[in-house]
Amino acid sequence: MEQQPLIPHLFRTEYSKIVAVLCKRFGFDQIEIAEDIASDTFLAAAQTWPLHGIPPHPVAWLYHVAKNKARNWLQRESVFRHKVSVAGGAGALGARTVSGSDEQDIDLSPKNIEDSQLQMMFAICTPAISPEAQIGLSLRILCGFGIEEIADAFLSNKETINKRLFRAREKLREEKISLRMPGVREIDERLATVMTTIYLLFSEGYYSLSQDITIRKELCFEAMRLCRMLVENPLTNKPAVNALLSLMCFHASRFEARVGLRGEMVLYDDQDTALWDAALISQGGYYLHRSASGEVLSKYHLEASIAYWHCIKEDTAEKWENILQLYNRLLQVEYSPIAALNRTFALAKANGKQAAIAEAEKLMLTDNHFYYTLLGELYTGIDNKKAIAHFLLALYLAKTTTDKQIIQKKIDAL
Repeated sequence: MEQQPLIPHLFRTEYSKIVAVLCKRFGFDQIEIAEDIASDTFLAAAQTWPLHGIPPHPVAWLYHVAKNKARNWLQRESVFRHKVSVAGGAGALGARTVSGSDEQDIDLSPKNIEDSQLQMMFAICTPAISPEAQIGLSLRILCGFGIEEIADAFLSNKETINKRLFRAREKLREEKISLRMPGVREIDERLATVMTTIYLLFSEGYYSLSQDITIRKELCFEAMRLCRMLVENPLTNKPAVNALLSLMCFHASRFEARVGLRGEMVLYDDQDTALWDAALISQGGYYLHRSASGEVLSKYHLEASIAYWHCIKEDTAEKWENILQLYNRLLQVEYSPIAALNRTFALAKANGKQAAIAEAEKLMLTDNHFYYTLLGELYTGIDNKKAIAHFLLALYLAKTTTDKQIIQKKIDAL
């Protein structure tokens, strides 16, 4: 792998692991120190690797540097506390001390990383801060999101997000939140926010607005890794968690078919089904089967079932009727404009374009380019002038180069 793509990739996969372990070691009140050490570690890689070459084991190199930086901080902290305690009396800064065996305490083993990240997920998702702050802080600390990416996820601006995250960190410090797994009741209360964060991470990779890239696979696979951690823990192995992992497996199975030779997005109807990943489809089916227990039907169950039917290669009336009925139930469980728009596409497949046009025009999503793209599709072959007019509106509203290319191609075809 080339030097330039490698460091951003490792930042996505390793930054949050280092932060979680250091937070567990230092205490949650020192979260900024943990983030600074992790950031400095990657800065050292960016400065060193282009000059001396990529080390044989890049992740081990990062962990070694992070440990050294952490030990240096612990030693400075120890000296400072000792000097203050001598000057001001024992206990001047509290009872917390630094262990003599820093190498053992800074444990970047796979098991401790997993435990630390799981504990971090639930520590951040405390009711002490607002749900928006919980998700924003999770995306920043656990997922390595930049402020601009978080702002995009919340349809907000960077200044608002910075203030929200600052207040959230202060509140966590005031509440003396510690990195530990909460009790069973608290886990159930916080799990919904944890799953929302994981799904947002996957969604940003599946359709990225922050970067002009069709699919950011590293984000999607990181979301799947975090979700597998929940599935593999007896305390968090719930039906809805399995449904979420199933949903992501089904979507990930079509990654190779969603991107063309020039990096452009390939729409569902134009995908080469031979490129679908049978192993991931099988995994999706496995987790969907595991999710079929309990008495609560979550939105993740319904979305996973819709994704399952999209992995059926045959284009049959039964397939689209099933998808349509699942969308009907999804909108009852949790309404969203995008789900309503996707339902209209399924309605066109199941009942024809005229029925779908009537339903689509009721939605009035006039600030959404997908809305006009769908109307353009529905009017194509029925009223091509209207189709072109809708595609032009979609082209005006589209934000990414990929979306603009797809829409322009449809206009050219008409």
